[in-house]
Amino acid sequence: MSMQGIGFGYRERAPYACDPEKSRGRLVAESESPTRTVFQRDRDRIIHSTAFRRLKHKTQVFIAHEGDHYRTRLTHTIEVAQIARALARSMRLDEDLAEAIALVHDFGHTPFGHTGEDALNERMRDFGGFDHNAQSLRIVTNLEKRYADFDGLNLTWETLEGLVKHNGPLTNAKGEGLEHPVPAPIVEFNARFDLELANFTSLEAQCAAIADDIAYNAHDIDDGLRSGLLSLDRLEDVAITGGILRAVRQKYPSLDDVRTSHEIVRRQITIMVEDVIRAAQANLDAVRPRNIGDVHAAGRAIVGFSASMREEEKSLKAFLYKNLYFHDSVMRVRRSADRIVRELFDAYLADPQSMPEGWREEGEQGDATMRARLVADFLAGMTDTYAVREHRRLFDHTPDLA
Repeated sequence: MSMQGIGFGYRERAPYACDPEKSRGRLVAESESPTRTVFQRDRDRIIHSTAFRRLKHKTQVFIAHEGDHYRTRLTHTIEVAQIARALARSMRLDEDLAEAIALVHDFGHTPFGHTGEDALNERMRDFGGFDHNAQSLRIVTNLEKRYADFDGLNLTWETLEGLVKHNGPLTNAKGEGLEHPVPAPIVEFNARFDLELANFTSLEAQCAAIADDIAYNAHDIDDGLRSGLLSLDRLEDVAITGGILRAVRQKYPSLDDVRTSHEIVRRQITIMVEDVIRAAQANLDAVRPRNIGDVHAAGRAIVGFSASMREEEKSLKAFLYKNLYFHDSVMRVRRSADRIVRELFDAYLADPQSMPEGWREEGEQGDATMRARLVADFLAGMTDTYAVREHRRLFDHTPDLA
């Protein structure tokens, strides 16, 4: 692979990168900073938000109190941002935009990870459902109450587009949902600020999306080994980790298991990052985008794994689902977390006065759908620890998550 075209932060942006000086702007017009680009300002607003701080006590795979060294949503988000920025730099994209999208991509996640989302989606089934990506949009466009002139963070079109579509288009050219109907919060906001849901998103957003996959594939192995649910010997059966493990043992035959684990994780990240760079270069050569408009209209993602790496990653994910995510001990905790979320939702919906001040007043207003959405907003914003504390306040017995 030729490294001649790789950017290291000292070269001008590629013509197909997002240019902050050509941003499509914000929903609410405001004067911009003389010392920061619009994308730097987006990143800073995201970092200073309440939702960002709450990620510290939200589950990734393991409930936070199971150990201080396991990833949380916050540490995962930081790792994603680091990888996204590195990918963007290699392609001479706008690093600040890639970082901003990476930092905001998990804002809408509930307490207790995907377990909480599944439980909340089930309870919201008759009220439009619950989708963490749509919830992220609600947070940054409505629920954050920080600024005098607007609700939300008033992020640029490019950051919002990347947040909503970082995993690809949501509709076809007719506006019909591709895999399922587009969540109502996205439809409602899109009517006010068209995010072009049928188009592919920027390369910066594509970098953030693939960085998410790279980060959790690697750190879930690290956390799985630390927990004892995975072992080095079992990793030998997976193509990518098995090859790395054999190379590490050959070079360092006396290396202890802890250092061996770290070698596997860091080498896997490097291998995947370099694969994405090579694949993206090949796709750019094929598509030959002249500007960001060509990226939007490309009809396919440009940044992603090569075909061979997609197969290896698919095998790795299957291994993690079987041996980690669906492990008996993880599922036992998930069942308890599921009960906490469902019972809290039912309690708040039945009696909005049981919610804290500032929420209970709104809970008495509107129709059933509006009240249910308010309860979902409150619940989704909770950290794991706050959800447990609220359950103990409202119920005689709270499931043990230890």
